[in-house]
This record gives sequence, structure tokens and C-alpha cells, in this order.
Amino acid sequence: MGIVTAVSRSGVHGFSKDNQPSIRLLAGLGVEGDAHLGETVKHRSRVAQDPTQPNLRQVHLIHAELHDELAAAGHDVTGGQLGENVTTRGLDLLGLPRGARLRLGDTAVVEITGLRNPCEQINGFQAGLLKRVVGRDADGALVRRAGIMGVVVTGGEVRPGDPITVELPPEPHEALDRV
Repeated sequence: MGIVTAVSRSGVHGFSKDNQPSIRLLAGLGVEGDAHLGETVKHRSRVAQDPTQPNLRQVHLIHAELHDELAAAGHDVTGGQLGENVTTRGLDLLGLPRGARLRLGDTAVVEITGLRNPCEQINGFQAGLLKRVVGRDADGALVRRAGIMGVVVTGGEVRPGDPITVELPPEPHEALDRV
């Protein structure tokens, strides 16, 4: 079981999101009041490609353990600053399979769709961050560590301190890829 450590949103397209005492997740839409709310894509580059694509990036989650690693490397990063809506602790978010469901608090459920694909914009926030969250494994394959994305299955309020439980999809599990 994990825990929510921060919840954040921003009504404008930017990089960081402001911490909130709570956020409301809306089924099939995302985070109420967030610029990425909606059934279809809201990320500007994806809207330019095809604005009718389904929004598989309604909710962005990052594990606080990444913030700890970044701090050890000399970066000062806290919840919401990397653009996430929900900061967690105690869960291996990157190890979850596609289709895993996270129950956040009493009622909200988010289904994991894939990995966040960070871009150069992250270096505008703090120089050198991109190389800390995107790298290569021993075989040369790209490894993304900047969090996961999901869609809201069941709405509800989410607050710091809320427990997180995981429901895995039926096997075989599908590894996460970028969305």
C-alpha cells in the first residue's frame, strides 16, 4: 500500500502545477480545474497532430522517491513541480503493468495507461533534469522515469495522506510504454 504525499493542478498549460489541499477527479475526464481535463488529448503537441485522440494522460503520477533521488543529485524538486497531479510514496509506479488500477483515498480510481514521455522542457525548469529522468539501460533501450499517466475510472476527492491500493489486471501483464 502506498500513500498520496501531494496533489496538484494548474488551469493553464505550463510546466509545474500548484499544490492543493485536495483535488477532485472526474470520471472519464481527469482533474477538475486542470488544463489537461477532457476526453480528448490536451497536450499541445498531440492536439496539433490529431485533436480527436483519446486523452490517455488525464492524470500524471510521480513517486516521491524520484524526488529523493533528484535531491541526492543536487536538484530541489517537490510535489507538483514536475507537472504531476498526484505525488505518491511507497509504490513502484514504474513497475506497474498497463491497466493496473490505483484506488486513491475512499473512492477515486485511476487506470494506468503508460509512461510519461518527458521532453526538453524539463531542463527549462532545472538544467540537467532530463538526463536524470530519461536514460538507457544496459542494452541501450530508452528508460523513462518521470512518472506514469492514467485515466479516471471512478471520480472522487484525493488528498495528501490518502492511502493508495493497487489492483492488477489479469495476466499476462503488459509493460508500460510511453503515452
